[in-house]
Amino acid sequence: MFAIPGKQAVTMTDKAAAQISRLMEKDGRKGLRIGVKKGGCAGMEYTMEYVDTVDPNDEVVEQGAARVMIAPMAQMFLFGTQIDYETGLLESGFKFNNPNVSEACGCGESIKFDESLFEK
Repeated sequence: MFAIPGKQAVTMTDKAAAQISRLMEKDGRKGLRIGVKKGGCAGMEYTMEYVDTVDPNDEVVEQGAARVMIAPMAQMFLFGTQIDYETGLLESGFKFNNPNVSEACGCGESIKFDESLFEK
């Protein structure tokens, strides 16, 4: 596991925590699992899925009633990320402020990570 004792892998803004809490309550879920996968024009994409059980290998981050689980393979890519929720005129959604991203495509869906992460 890629973690620093006493430091959470990700943080959530109050807006993100409120939205995650609403989603969990509405659907009766245990939380939201966040990961990354290969894809998109920049090489990687974030994944988000509802979960009914907590995997013992997941990093669990809780803020109030909001619970986010980070898939084991994504922990090093997401460490230090702030999750926000933005509401706009045309669209609303989660935004990841990730210090490990070196490039993002114009659509905002695809990301590339700093190559030094792959050397660890």
